[in-house]
Amino acid sequence: MAQGKLILFPVGLGGDDLSACLPAYNTRLLNSCTTFIVEELRTARRFLKKAGYLTPIDDTTFFVLNEHTRPQEVEHYLDGIAEGKNIGVLSEAGLPCVADPGAMAVRMAQRHGIEVVPLVGPSSLMMALMASGFNGQNFAFVGYLPIDRPERIRAIKALETRARHENQTQIFIETPYRAAQTIELLANTCNPNTMICVATDITLETQFIRSATAAWWKMHLPDINKRNTVFLIS
Repeated sequence: MAQGKLILFPVGLGGDDLSACLPAYNTRLLNSCTTFIVEELRTARRFLKKAGYLTPIDDTTFFVLNEHTRPQEVEHYLDGIAEGKNIGVLSEAGLPCVADPGAMAVRMAQRHGIEVVPLVGPSSLMMALMASGFNGQNFAFVGYLPIDRPERIRAIKALETRARHENQTQIFIETPYRAAQTIELLANTCNPNTMICVATDITLETQFIRSATAAWWKMHLPDINKRNTVFLIS
């Protein structure tokens, strides 16, 4: 019996129409899976419904993989692959395994010689970088800033220094409810000439992407409260 594969399915960044960001090929492969490794059950079920998944949800197996999942549990998640079944990995949004716990499943698959199939789809990080006008040959994604305000300020200054000295674009994300405070803090912490890009609601009708100096942002704070946003410093 041929071994199955671990397939990494990108998920839309929001909205109901997936045709603009996901190829039809992904849907065909979705329907080859009856087992999925997911970060959150409700989000996964909603995505499968919007993507035109044909197998009844009640006949579909879901394994939750989040920050609380132990590595020994993930070994069991991949059992069906030895029986010839394809297993899908779904992120909350965007690309699985990028700023996403699904990477643990891929590490296990690689360790056991299981074929891993990454699929094309939206990445808010790369789309923000594309639209920023910043250096796309030397960049770093640094995840989230610290929560504590003094530590956040120190982190911002460190990122600004790295961007300036290494000509390296610094990319980070923030929880939506901290997005508005984050651009205000960036504008007031960075050198007035430092370039900052704010990329909000990527792929949605409300999409907003703008690159400008810290001095400009200080005078033009955007309404990004509780909106998914990627920040870049150059």
